[in-house]
Amino acid sequence: MPIRVGVQIQPQHSTFAEMQQAWRDAEELGVDSIYTWDHFYPLYGEPDGKHYEGVSSLTALAASTKRARVGALVFCNSYRNPQLLANVHTTIDHVSGGRVIFGIGAGWFERDYDEYGYEFGTAPERLRALGRDLPLIKERLAKLNPPAMGPMPILIGGAGEKVTLRLVAQYADMWHAFGDTETYLAKSAILAEHCAKIGKDPNEIERVWGSLSDIDKHADGLAAAGVSEVTIGIGGGPDGYDLGPLRELLQWRDRHNAA
Repeated sequence: MPIRVGVQIQPQHSTFAEMQQAWRDAEELGVDSIYTWDHFYPLYGEPDGKHYEGVSSLTALAASTKRARVGALVFCNSYRNPQLLANVHTTIDHVSGGRVIFGIGAGWFERDYDEYGYEFGTAPERLRALGRDLPLIKERLAKLNPPAMGPMPILIGGAGEKVTLRLVAQYADMWHAFGDTETYLAKSAILAEHCAKIGKDPNEIERVWGSLSDIDKHADGLAAAGVSEVTIGIGGGPDGYDLGPLRELLQWRDRHNAA
């Protein structure tokens, strides 16, 4: 099965123009999917460095590209009314011509919550809220006029074994998490157990996987294990975005898919 490559152009420590150029350059290189993220402050580097909001960034990403799928890894369920978020994604899908992936997760970055006045609570509370809101999102998506142009799959981010993977089984078209091949295989087996409990074929869920270390070290193993798309994160800096690692991963993809 051909494998895809996705890149998360992280919206921090650069100018917006540099980030927009990185989206366009990544698409020209042939990347399959381009993602942003949903935070209010940088996740690493200068804590108060440049940073851009997720919905606005995804809208611009959709308008700045023509072919690649676009989305976020992932939107935080806590920050917006879930039905509004469904409407936002549908509108952005029209901006993109039907290329949007609806990425969502329970949230985890405490500074975002504290600085913007959201109740951080506990991880179980945030997961319960996600479980409450996913049906509302799907109901609103079914009501909107016009509906999404494309399939607009729902991607759930995270790998918590008891709750997150159960929600993936129930609601997700795609699943994203991080780790090496062994971690993927272990989490995938647990996801299959959750799917079995509700009578769902786990193969219906696309697997999108990243690594917290060099993804190229794990790409062959992940592809052999059945991952549909491997992702790489590229951070911004004073000189914009270095897409060299993405070029190498795309070269690997092309060799793999030609074999």
